[in-house]
Formats: sequence, C-alpha cells, structure tokens
Amino acid sequence: MDAHNFNVNIDWKSGRTGEMTSPELTTPIEVATPPQFPNGVEGVWSPEHLFTAAVASCLMTTFLAIAENSKLEFKDFSCKSSGKLDLIDGKFMMTEVILEPTVTILNESEKEKAERVLQKSEQNCLISNSVNSRITMIPTIVVG
Repeated sequence: MDAHNFNVNIDWKSGRTGEMTSPELTTPIEVATPPQFPNGVEGVWSPEHLFTAAVASCLMTTFLAIAENSKLEFKDFSCKSSGKLDLIDGKFMMTEVILEPTVTILNESEKEKAERVLQKSEQNCLISNSVNSRITMIPTIVVG
C-alpha cells in the first residue's frame, strides 16, 4: 500500500479559538484551548478531545473492518473514551487513553468471537500504534 496524506488546515478566528477544515471534507470544526488552561474556552472541541477522539474512532473503524472480515454479526457498537493529560518532566503529554467499547451481539454463541474481534481491533488500530500514550481497553459484550 502506498503512503496516504490527510490534509488539515487551521485558521485562527479570535481569542483562543480557530477553525479546522480539510480540503477533503465538507464540515469545519471549531477548535479552542480547553477550559483547564488560561483563557480556555468551554464547550468547544480542543486538541486533547480530538486526540482522544482519534484513538476511539480508529478503534471503531478498525473493529468494523475486522468484524466484517470475521463475519461477526453485531447489532451495535459504541465506545466511551477518556484521555488523560499529565505534566511529565515539565511537559504536558497525553499519557493514557481509556477506551470502553460496548458491542451488542445478536447471539450468545458469538460472544467469544466478538471479544477476539475487539482485541484484534485494539492491536491493529493504526492511531493507537502511532502514539506513545498508554491505551487501556475495557470491553463490554452485550447480548440483545
């Protein structure tokens, strides 16, 4: 597979906010300094939220591909996630992302397969494999 490029543009708007766009996408996203920092902005996506979202959304998209290839029948996938920002040796770093995926399957007999697909998804998530943060997954399989 050839290398791929993903283009993102950031334009400052005012104060501590900007707008993120991509020539490949149609929807801009407002971004800002998180409220935990001086002059941070409440209610706006921050780089820290986007970092955490990148890990969680990669888990989902990897799960979807592996589930399809494994012929796993499932009804739903959702994932809560939490990114931890720490001060390490005088530098702020995202040190951990906790992923709490929930997969709803149709048949109890698919439970082990769903667990294997989730584990494989975590191992093969290209974003998780690209960052130094600890990735912790706490999966839940529901039959329903």
